[in-house]
Amino acid sequence: MSWDFETDPVFQKKLDWVDEFVRHEVEPLDLVWPHDNYKPLDDEHRRIVDPLKQQVRDQGLWACHLEPTLGGQGYGQLKLALLNEILGRSTWAPVIFGTQAPDTGNAEIIAHFGTPEQKATYLQPLLEGEIFSTYSMTEPQGGADVSGFETTAVRDGDDWVINGSKFFSSNARYATFFIVMAYTDKEAGPHDGMSMFLVPADTPGITIERNLALIHEPAEEGSEAYIRYEDVRVPSTALLGEEGKAFQVAQVRLGGGRVHHAMRTVGLAQRALDMMCERALSRVTRGRSLAERETVQSYIAESYAQLAQFRLFVLRTAWLIDKTQDYAQCRKDISAIKFLTPKVLHDIVQRSIQVHGALGVTQDTPLAKMWITAPVMGLVDGPTEVHLRQVARAVLKEHDATAGLWPTDHIPTKLAAAQAKLGVA
Repeated sequence: MSWDFETDPVFQKKLDWVDEFVRHEVEPLDLVWPHDNYKPLDDEHRRIVDPLKQQVRDQGLWACHLEPTLGGQGYGQLKLALLNEILGRSTWAPVIFGTQAPDTGNAEIIAHFGTPEQKATYLQPLLEGEIFSTYSMTEPQGGADVSGFETTAVRDGDDWVINGSKFFSSNARYATFFIVMAYTDKEAGPHDGMSMFLVPADTPGITIERNLALIHEPAEEGSEAYIRYEDVRVPSTALLGEEGKAFQVAQVRLGGGRVHHAMRTVGLAQRALDMMCERALSRVTRGRSLAERETVQSYIAESYAQLAQFRLFVLRTAWLIDKTQDYAQCRKDISAIKFLTPKVLHDIVQRSIQVHGALGVTQDTPLAKMWITAPVMGLVDGPTEVHLRQVARAVLKEHDATAGLWPTDHIPTKLAAAQAKLGVA
Protein backbone atom coordinates (compact mmCIF):
# COMPACT_ATOMS: atom_id res chain seq x y z
CA MET A 1 0.00 0.00 0.00
CA SER A 2 1.27 3.44 -0.90
CA TRP A 3 -0.21 6.43 0.93
CA ASP A 4 2.55 8.99 1.31
CA PHE A 5 2.14 12.76 1.76
CA GLU A 6 5.87 13.51 1.65
CA THR A 7 7.55 15.19 -1.31
CA ASP A 8 10.44 13.45 -3.00
CA PRO A 9 13.60 14.96 -1.37
CA VAL A 10 15.24 15.74 -4.71
CA PHE A 11 12.19 17.62 -5.94
CA GLN A 12 11.75 19.30 -2.55
CA LYS A 13 15.21 20.83 -2.98
CA LYS A 14 14.05 22.27 -6.28
CA LEU A 15 10.89 23.63 -4.62
CA ASP A 16 13.04 25.27 -1.93
CA TRP A 17 15.10 26.93 -4.67
CA VAL A 18 11.89 28.08 -6.42
CA ASP A 19 10.53 29.59 -3.21
CA GLU A 20 13.66 31.66 -2.66
CA PHE A 21 13.91 32.60 -6.33
CA VAL A 22 10.29 33.75 -6.63
CA ARG A 23 10.33 35.77 -3.41
CA HIS A 24 13.62 37.56 -4.06
CA GLU A 25 14.06 37.66 -7.84
CA VAL A 26 10.59 37.52 -9.41
CA GLU A 27 8.25 39.34 -7.02
CA PRO A 28 10.06 42.68 -7.60
CA LEU A 29 8.74 42.50 -11.19
CA ASP A 30 5.18 42.41 -9.83
CA LEU A 31 5.78 45.76 -8.18
CA VAL A 32 7.68 47.50 -10.98
CA TRP A 33 5.69 46.13 -13.96
CA PRO A 34 2.31 45.00 -12.53
CA HIS A 35 0.52 44.91 -15.91
CA ASP A 36 3.32 43.91 -18.28
CA ASN A 37 3.53 40.16 -17.76
CA TYR A 38 1.80 39.32 -21.08
CA LYS A 39 3.27 42.07 -23.19
CA PRO A 40 5.95 41.33 -25.80
CA LEU A 41 9.32 42.07 -24.26
CA ASP A 42 11.10 45.27 -25.20
CA ASP A 43 14.83 45.69 -24.60
CA GLU A 44 14.38 46.98 -21.05
CA HIS A 45 12.13 44.07 -20.03
CA ARG A 46 14.26 41.50 -21.86
CA ARG A 47 17.37 42.67 -20.00
CA ILE A 48 15.75 41.57 -16.74
CA VAL A 49 13.41 38.75 -17.80
CA ASP A 50 15.62 36.65 -20.10
CA PRO A 51 18.30 35.95 -17.44
CA LEU A 52 15.57 34.93 -14.98
CA LYS A 53 14.11 32.49 -17.52
CA GLN A 54 17.58 31.10 -18.12
CA GLN A 55 18.05 30.44 -14.40
CA VAL A 56 14.77 28.47 -14.47
CA ARG A 57 15.99 26.46 -17.47
CA ASP A 58 19.31 25.81 -15.74
CA GLN A 59 17.36 24.30 -12.83
CA GLY A 60 15.41 22.05 -15.21
CA LEU A 61 12.13 23.73 -14.28
CA TRP A 62 11.09 25.41 -17.54
CA ALA A 63 7.58 24.27 -18.65
CA CYS A 64 8.25 21.27 -16.46
CA HIS A 65 4.75 19.76 -16.86
CA LEU A 66 5.38 19.03 -20.56
CA GLU A 67 7.08 15.96 -21.93
CA PRO A 68 10.84 16.19 -22.64
CA THR A 69 10.15 15.96 -26.37
CA LEU A 70 8.24 19.23 -26.02
CA GLY A 71 10.93 21.00 -24.02
CA GLY A 72 9.67 20.17 -20.53
CA GLN A 73 10.69 17.67 -17.90
CA GLY A 74 7.62 15.43 -17.99
CA TYR A 75 6.99 15.99 -14.29
CA GLY A 76 3.23 15.71 -14.69
CA GLN A 77 0.42 17.44 -12.82
CA LEU A 78 1.29 16.53 -9.23
CA LYS A 79 4.74 18.09 -9.33
CA LEU A 80 3.30 21.00 -11.28
CA ALA A 81 0.76 21.48 -8.45
CA LEU A 82 3.56 21.68 -5.87
CA LEU A 83 5.42 24.13 -8.10
CA ASN A 84 2.33 26.23 -8.85
CA GLU A 85 1.64 26.61 -5.13
CA ILE A 86 4.76 28.77 -5.07
CA LEU A 87 4.28 30.46 -8.44
CA GLY A 88 0.72 31.45 -7.47
CA ARG A 89 2.17 34.09 -5.13
CA SER A 90 3.38 36.17 -8.06
CA THR A 91 1.88 37.64 -11.24
CA TRP A 92 5.13 37.26 -13.19
CA ALA A 93 6.26 33.86 -11.88
CA PRO A 94 4.20 31.70 -14.30
CA VAL A 95 5.70 33.64 -17.24
CA ILE A 96 9.23 33.22 -15.89
CA PHE A 97 8.63 29.44 -15.50
CA GLY A 98 6.76 28.89 -18.80
CA THR A 99 3.51 27.85 -17.12
CA GLN A 100 1.29 30.89 -17.67
CA ALA A 101 -2.39 30.74 -18.64
CA PRO A 102 -3.79 30.60 -21.24
CA ASP A 103 -0.61 29.44 -23.01
CA THR A 104 -0.15 26.26 -20.96
CA GLY A 105 -3.57 24.96 -21.97
CA ASN A 106 -3.10 26.05 -25.57
CA ALA A 107 0.29 24.34 -25.70
CA GLU A 108 -1.25 21.15 -24.30
CA ILE A 109 -3.88 20.85 -27.02
CA ILE A 110 -1.41 21.67 -29.81
CA ALA A 111 0.89 19.01 -28.36
CA HIS A 112 -2.01 16.53 -28.22
CA PHE A 113 -3.79 17.30 -31.48
CA GLY A 114 -1.45 19.38 -33.65
CA THR A 115 0.19 18.21 -36.86
CA PRO A 116 4.01 18.27 -37.10
CA GLU A 117 3.76 21.49 -39.11
CA GLN A 118 1.46 23.13 -36.53
CA LYS A 119 3.81 22.14 -33.71
CA ALA A 120 6.79 23.60 -35.54
CA THR A 121 4.95 26.84 -36.35
CA TYR A 122 3.10 27.48 -33.09
CA LEU A 123 4.09 25.13 -30.29
CA GLN A 124 7.85 25.51 -30.27
CA PRO A 125 7.93 29.33 -30.11
CA LEU A 126 5.13 29.20 -27.53
CA LEU A 127 7.18 26.86 -25.36
CA GLU A 128 10.23 29.06 -25.80
CA GLY A 129 8.22 31.91 -24.29
CA GLU A 130 8.79 34.05 -27.36
CA ILE A 131 5.12 34.44 -28.31
CA PHE A 132 1.71 34.51 -26.61
CA SER A 133 -1.58 32.95 -27.69
CA THR A 134 -5.27 33.35 -27.02
CA TYR A 135 -8.11 30.85 -26.66
CA SER A 136 -11.14 32.24 -28.47
CA MET A 137 -14.10 30.15 -27.38
CA THR A 138 -16.81 31.94 -25.39
CA GLU A 139 -19.28 34.22 -27.15
CA PRO A 140 -21.20 37.35 -26.10
CA GLN A 141 -24.65 35.79 -26.47
CA GLY A 142 -23.79 32.26 -25.36
CA GLY A 143 -21.13 32.70 -22.68
CA ALA A 144 -19.60 29.29 -22.04
CA ASP A 145 -22.72 27.44 -23.27
CA VAL A 146 -21.56 25.88 -26.53
CA SER A 147 -25.17 25.21 -27.58
CA GLY A 148 -25.62 28.97 -27.82
CA PHE A 149 -22.58 29.59 -30.01
CA GLU A 150 -23.11 31.21 -33.40
CA THR A 151 -19.60 31.41 -34.87
CA THR A 152 -19.31 29.24 -37.98
CA ALA A 153 -16.57 27.98 -40.28
CA VAL A 154 -17.69 27.09 -43.80
CA ARG A 155 -15.67 25.23 -46.42
CA ASP A 156 -14.78 27.17 -49.55
CA GLY A 157 -12.55 25.08 -51.80
CA ASP A 158 -9.47 24.16 -49.79
CA ASP A 159 -10.11 26.92 -47.26
CA TRP A 160 -12.35 27.52 -44.28
CA VAL A 161 -14.12 30.87 -43.85
CA ILE A 162 -14.87 31.89 -40.25
CA ASN A 163 -17.60 34.34 -39.24
CA GLY A 164 -18.85 35.30 -35.78
CA SER A 165 -17.95 37.02 -32.53
CA LYS A 166 -16.01 35.90 -29.47
CA PHE A 167 -15.98 37.41 -26.00
CA PHE A 168 -13.43 37.21 -23.16
CA SER A 169 -10.53 35.98 -25.31
CA SER A 170 -7.66 36.55 -22.88
CA ASN A 171 -4.57 38.50 -24.00
CA ALA A 172 -5.64 38.60 -27.65
CA ARG A 173 -4.07 42.04 -28.03
CA TYR A 174 -0.61 40.51 -27.51
CA ALA A 175 -1.23 37.10 -29.08
CA THR A 176 0.55 35.85 -32.19
CA PHE A 177 -2.20 33.34 -32.94
CA PHE A 178 -5.75 32.55 -31.87
CA ILE A 179 -7.34 29.14 -31.25
CA VAL A 180 -10.91 29.57 -32.49
CA MET A 181 -13.84 27.23 -31.85
CA ALA A 182 -16.56 27.32 -34.53
CA TYR A 183 -19.49 25.31 -35.83
CA THR A 184 -18.65 23.41 -39.01
CA ASP A 185 -21.89 21.40 -38.89
CA LYS A 186 -24.64 23.07 -36.87
CA GLU A 187 -27.02 20.15 -37.41
CA ALA A 188 -24.61 17.75 -35.69
CA GLY A 189 -24.82 19.76 -32.46
CA PRO A 190 -22.00 21.02 -30.22
CA HIS A 191 -20.42 17.64 -29.42
CA ASP A 192 -19.93 16.53 -33.02
CA GLY A 193 -20.46 19.67 -35.08
CA MET A 194 -17.77 22.07 -33.84
CA SER A 195 -14.14 22.29 -34.97
CA MET A 196 -11.02 24.06 -33.69
CA PHE A 197 -8.79 26.28 -35.82
CA LEU A 198 -5.34 27.81 -35.45
CA VAL A 199 -5.58 31.35 -36.83
CA PRO A 200 -2.65 33.78 -37.12
CA ALA A 201 -3.49 37.04 -35.36
CA ASP A 202 -2.77 39.12 -38.46
CA THR A 203 -5.24 37.24 -40.68
CA PRO A 204 -7.47 39.71 -42.57
CA GLY A 205 -11.01 39.91 -41.15
CA ILE A 206 -10.07 39.76 -37.47
CA THR A 207 -11.09 42.87 -35.55
CA ILE A 208 -10.59 43.34 -31.83
CA GLU A 209 -13.55 45.56 -31.04
CA ARG A 210 -12.57 46.14 -27.43
CA ASN A 211 -10.10 45.02 -24.78
CA LEU A 212 -12.21 44.88 -21.65
CA ALA A 213 -10.43 45.52 -18.36
CA LEU A 214 -10.97 43.23 -15.40
CA ILE A 215 -12.01 44.93 -12.16
CA HIS A 216 -8.43 45.34 -10.97
CA GLU A 217 -6.98 46.42 -14.32
CA PRO A 218 -6.61 50.02 -15.57
CA ALA A 219 -9.04 50.64 -18.44
CA GLU A 220 -6.18 51.04 -20.92
CA GLU A 221 -4.64 47.71 -19.85
CA GLY A 222 -7.71 45.56 -20.54
CA SER A 223 -6.84 41.91 -21.17
CA GLU A 224 -10.18 40.38 -22.23
CA ALA A 225 -10.94 40.87 -25.90
CA TYR A 226 -14.25 41.18 -27.71
CA ILE A 227 -13.38 39.96 -31.21
CA ARG A 228 -15.26 40.02 -34.49
CA TYR A 229 -14.39 37.46 -37.18
CA GLU A 230 -15.62 38.56 -40.60
CA ASP A 231 -14.85 36.32 -43.58
CA VAL A 232 -11.63 35.16 -41.96
CA ARG A 233 -10.12 32.77 -44.46
CA VAL A 234 -7.71 30.04 -43.31
CA PRO A 235 -6.35 26.99 -45.17
CA SER A 236 -7.54 23.46 -44.42
CA THR A 237 -4.25 22.91 -42.57
CA ALA A 238 -5.48 25.34 -39.89
CA LEU A 239 -7.81 22.68 -38.50
CA LEU A 240 -6.62 21.58 -35.02
CA GLY A 241 -7.66 18.00 -34.38
CA GLU A 242 -10.39 16.23 -36.29
CA GLU A 243 -13.23 18.07 -37.96
CA GLY A 244 -16.25 18.10 -35.66
CA LYS A 245 -14.24 17.20 -32.53
CA ALA A 246 -13.61 20.62 -31.02
CA PHE A 247 -15.60 19.75 -27.90
CA GLN A 248 -13.20 16.91 -27.07
CA VAL A 249 -10.20 19.17 -27.75
CA ALA A 250 -11.73 21.82 -25.49
CA GLN A 251 -12.20 19.39 -22.63
CA VAL A 252 -8.49 18.52 -22.68
CA ARG A 253 -7.58 22.18 -22.62
CA LEU A 254 -10.14 23.27 -20.02
CA GLY A 255 -9.45 20.28 -17.78
CA GLY A 256 -5.82 21.29 -17.47
CA GLY A 257 -6.60 25.00 -17.20
CA ARG A 258 -9.08 24.51 -14.36
CA VAL A 259 -6.60 22.47 -12.34
CA HIS A 260 -3.80 24.96 -12.95
CA HIS A 261 -5.99 27.85 -11.69
CA ALA A 262 -6.70 25.87 -8.52
CA MET A 263 -3.00 25.08 -8.03
CA ARG A 264 -1.99 28.73 -8.25
CA THR A 265 -4.87 29.75 -5.99
CA VAL A 266 -3.46 27.55 -3.22
CA GLY A 267 -0.34 29.74 -3.29
CA LEU A 268 -2.30 32.98 -3.41
CA ALA A 269 -4.53 31.95 -0.49
CA GLN A 270 -1.48 30.85 1.51
CA ARG A 271 0.03 34.29 0.99
CA ALA A 272 -3.17 35.92 2.29
CA LEU A 273 -3.09 33.60 5.33
CA ASP A 274 0.58 34.42 5.97
CA MET A 275 -0.25 38.12 5.83
CA MET A 276 -3.17 37.60 8.23
CA CYS A 277 -0.97 35.84 10.79
CA GLU A 278 1.80 38.44 10.58
CA ARG A 279 -0.70 41.26 11.04
CA ALA A 280 -2.42 39.48 13.94
CA LEU A 281 0.90 39.10 15.75
CA SER A 282 2.04 42.65 15.00
CA ARG A 283 -1.05 44.81 15.54
CA VAL A 284 -1.90 45.78 19.14
CA THR A 285 -5.22 47.27 20.20
CA ARG A 286 -6.23 48.11 23.77
CA GLY A 287 -3.07 46.55 25.12
CA ARG A 288 -3.42 43.17 23.40
CA SER A 289 -2.30 41.84 20.05
CA LEU A 290 -4.98 40.87 17.55
CA ALA A 291 -3.62 37.33 17.77
CA GLU A 292 -4.96 37.16 21.32
CA ARG A 293 -8.53 37.97 20.22
CA GLU A 294 -10.80 34.96 19.94
CA THR A 295 -12.46 36.19 16.74
CA VAL A 296 -9.11 36.63 15.01
CA GLN A 297 -8.03 33.22 16.24
CA SER A 298 -11.17 31.80 14.63
CA TYR A 299 -10.30 33.56 11.36
CA ILE A 300 -6.84 31.99 11.37
CA ALA A 301 -7.99 28.50 12.37
CA GLU A 302 -10.83 28.42 9.83
CA SER A 303 -8.52 29.69 7.08
CA TYR A 304 -5.83 27.14 7.89
CA ALA A 305 -8.30 24.23 7.85
CA GLN A 306 -10.09 25.46 4.73
CA LEU A 307 -6.82 25.85 2.83
CA ALA A 308 -5.46 22.49 3.99
CA GLN A 309 -8.63 20.74 2.79
CA PHE A 310 -8.53 22.53 -0.55
CA ARG A 311 -4.80 21.88 -1.05
CA LEU A 312 -5.16 18.15 -0.44
CA PHE A 313 -8.10 17.99 -2.82
CA VAL A 314 -6.09 19.78 -5.53
CA LEU A 315 -3.06 17.51 -5.01
CA ARG A 316 -5.22 14.39 -5.07
CA THR A 317 -6.86 15.52 -8.31
CA ALA A 318 -3.45 16.22 -9.86
CA TRP A 319 -2.31 12.75 -8.77
CA LEU A 320 -5.45 11.24 -10.31
CA ILE A 321 -4.78 12.98 -13.64
CA ASP A 322 -1.22 11.63 -13.67
CA LYS A 323 -2.49 8.15 -12.82
CA THR A 324 -5.24 8.00 -15.45
CA GLN A 325 -3.76 10.32 -18.08
CA ASP A 326 -7.37 11.12 -18.88
CA TYR A 327 -9.06 14.41 -17.94
CA ALA A 328 -12.49 12.93 -18.72
CA GLN A 329 -12.10 10.31 -15.97
CA CYS A 330 -11.25 13.09 -13.50
CA ARG A 331 -13.99 15.50 -14.55
CA LYS A 332 -15.97 15.25 -11.29
CA ASP A 333 -13.00 16.15 -9.10
CA ILE A 334 -11.72 18.82 -11.52
CA SER A 335 -15.15 20.49 -11.42
CA ALA A 336 -15.24 20.21 -7.63
CA ILE A 337 -11.93 21.99 -7.11
CA LYS A 338 -12.93 24.50 -9.77
CA PHE A 339 -16.03 25.64 -7.88
CA LEU A 340 -14.14 25.58 -4.58
CA THR A 341 -11.36 27.83 -5.94
CA PRO A 342 -13.16 31.21 -5.78
CA LYS A 343 -14.81 30.43 -2.42
CA VAL A 344 -11.59 29.40 -0.66
CA LEU A 345 -9.74 32.41 -2.03
CA HIS A 346 -12.57 34.81 -1.16
CA ASP A 347 -13.03 33.53 2.39
CA ILE A 348 -9.35 33.63 3.35
CA VAL A 349 -8.62 36.98 1.69
CA GLN A 350 -11.77 38.49 3.24
CA ARG A 351 -10.61 37.46 6.72
CA SER A 352 -7.12 38.76 6.03
CA ILE A 353 -8.55 42.12 4.93
CA GLN A 354 -10.62 42.27 8.10
CA VAL A 355 -7.53 41.67 10.26
CA HIS A 356 -5.64 44.37 8.37
CA GLY A 357 -8.43 46.87 9.06
CA ALA A 358 -8.55 50.01 6.91
CA LEU A 359 -5.15 49.22 5.44
CA GLY A 360 -6.59 46.03 3.97
CA VAL A 361 -9.01 47.86 1.66
CA THR A 362 -6.34 50.18 0.26
CA GLN A 363 -3.99 49.45 -2.62
CA ASP A 364 -1.01 49.50 -0.25
CA THR A 365 -1.24 45.71 0.13
CA PRO A 366 -1.86 42.95 -2.46
CA LEU A 367 -5.07 41.98 -0.65
CA ALA A 368 -7.38 44.13 -2.78
CA LYS A 369 -6.18 42.48 -5.99
CA MET A 370 -6.41 39.04 -4.38
CA TRP A 371 -10.00 39.72 -3.28
CA ILE A 372 -11.03 40.82 -6.77
CA THR A 373 -9.39 37.73 -8.24
CA ALA A 374 -11.91 35.50 -6.44
CA PRO A 375 -14.98 36.37 -8.59
CA VAL A 376 -12.79 36.14 -11.70
CA MET A 377 -11.93 32.57 -10.68
CA GLY A 378 -15.65 31.90 -10.39
CA LEU A 379 -16.12 32.64 -14.09
CA VAL A 380 -13.00 31.64 -16.04
CA ASP A 381 -13.05 28.18 -17.63
CA GLY A 382 -16.76 27.77 -16.86
CA PRO A 383 -18.94 29.44 -14.21
CA THR A 384 -19.32 27.96 -10.74
CA GLU A 385 -22.96 27.02 -11.34
CA VAL A 386 -22.03 24.76 -14.27
CA HIS A 387 -19.41 22.93 -12.22
CA LEU A 388 -21.81 22.48 -9.29
CA ARG A 389 -24.28 20.84 -11.66
CA GLN A 390 -21.52 18.71 -13.19
CA VAL A 391 -20.44 17.39 -9.79
CA ALA A 392 -23.98 16.75 -8.60
CA ARG A 393 -24.80 14.75 -11.73
CA ALA A 394 -21.60 12.71 -11.43
CA VAL A 395 -22.23 11.92 -7.76
CA LEU A 396 -25.84 10.94 -8.42
CA LYS A 397 -24.71 8.52 -11.14
CA GLU A 398 -22.90 6.59 -8.43
CA HIS A 399 -26.17 5.97 -6.57
CA ASP A 400 -29.50 4.23 -7.19
CA ALA A 401 -33.04 5.01 -6.12
CA THR A 402 -34.63 2.65 -3.62
CA ALA A 403 -37.47 0.54 -4.94
CA GLY A 404 -39.55 0.47 -1.77
CA LEU A 405 -41.47 3.05 0.22
CA TRP A 406 -38.75 3.59 2.82
CA PRO A 407 -35.11 4.61 2.43
CA THR A 408 -32.44 1.89 2.67
CA ASP A 409 -31.43 3.12 6.12
CA HIS A 410 -35.00 3.07 7.49
CA ILE A 411 -34.27 1.81 11.00
CA PRO A 412 -37.55 -0.10 11.69
CA THR A 413 -37.12 -2.02 8.43
CA LYS A 414 -33.45 -2.77 9.11
CA LEU A 415 -34.21 -3.72 12.71
CA ALA A 416 -36.82 -6.24 11.60
CA ALA A 417 -34.31 -7.72 9.12
CA ALA A 418 -31.59 -7.86 11.78
CA GLN A 419 -33.91 -9.59 14.25
CA ALA A 420 -34.87 -12.14 11.61
CA LYS A 421 -31.21 -12.76 10.74
CA LEU A 422 -30.18 -13.21 14.38
CA GLY A 423 -33.32 -15.09 15.40
CA VAL A 424 -34.18 -12.71 18.22
CA ALA A 425 -37.47 -10.98 19.01
